[in-house]
Amino acid sequence: MANSNPKSSGAGADASAIKQRRMQAEQDRHDAGKKDEGKPEAKGASQAGARPQPEKLPAQHLKKPGLEADLELKPNSHAPDYEGSNKLRHMAAIITGGDSGIGRSVAILYAREGADVAIVYLNEHEDAQETQRWVEAEGRRCILIPGDVKDSQFCKQAVEQALRAFGRLDILVNNAAFQLHADSLEDITDERFDETLRTNVYGYFHMARAALPHLKKGSSIINTGSVVGLEGSPRLLDYSTTKGAIHAFTKSLAANLVDKGIRVNAVAPGPVWTPLNPADSPAEKVATFGQNTDLKRAAQPEELSPAYVFLAAPCCSGYITGIVLPVTGSVGAI
Repeated sequence: MANSNPKSSGAGADASAIKQRRMQAEQDRHDAGKKDEGKPEAKGASQAGARPQPEKLPAQHLKKPGLEADLELKPNSHAPDYEGSNKLRHMAAIITGGDSGIGRSVAILYAREGADVAIVYLNEHEDAQETQRWVEAEGRRCILIPGDVKDSQFCKQAVEQALRAFGRLDILVNNAAFQLHADSLEDITDERFDETLRTNVYGYFHMARAALPHLKKGSSIINTGSVVGLEGSPRLLDYSTTKGAIHAFTKSLAANLVDKGIRVNAVAPGPVWTPLNPADSPAEKVATFGQNTDLKRAAQPEELSPAYVFLAAPCCSGYITGIVLPVTGSVGAI
């Protein structure tokens, strides 16, 4: 039966309101005390990995496509604390954009896990040769295949060259990318949009289509997406568009190939210290690259490459397909 006495029924509500005001007053006093303390000292970047990573980056701008050899601060790619355990033994991989950055680190760890590696790259020969030296130092074979993934015929030839060298193909890592910032949609010409779309989307499509007839049960395709494909970016309108497309392509191709036992996944990196961004952003922006993440620093390539090992190795991820794995340095990426 409803309480007919509003004063009686309101007594509890009044008590709650008083309690809430008391708690508010306590918080107000706490906030006022913090104002009197002045601004807190800025916290440094977080270090949670196997070894400390650089927190400050040089204010440097590179000419495209960007040489890792020209970076004043060389990226950490060789992951000295990562010990291989034959997760990819007897396998062969193609890595586009494997000459530097994330691709180089993935190539090194794949070799450490027992795989031979074909490096597909544009024309950064010095970087590619350095990656080849690292792979061979791990005791595995490495071939270099320069060319443009926008060209579907080149992609077919690259796959054929890898097959001639290794006799098999088990892993395709689509990683090559073109990025150029713009403050306005009106600044993105047809030529720029076409270059970004054809490199980042067509290139992935061409390589996957060329590789597919040679992949078998247990093989995998791993695409490099991006945090901007998850969250967007006001100054990377076309690049973000392509990365969102890559995420959709990953999930769709995974569904298409699931019955064949071929897994398709993507890694979505946050800011990573590679030639890509110094070859895009002005020097003053490069110096603060990555500081807006929760970890307050850019990642190094060796902090991304273990994710590519995990997604390539059937012993680790045989039950995983169609995912976009965020490695962003921030909480809550989806």
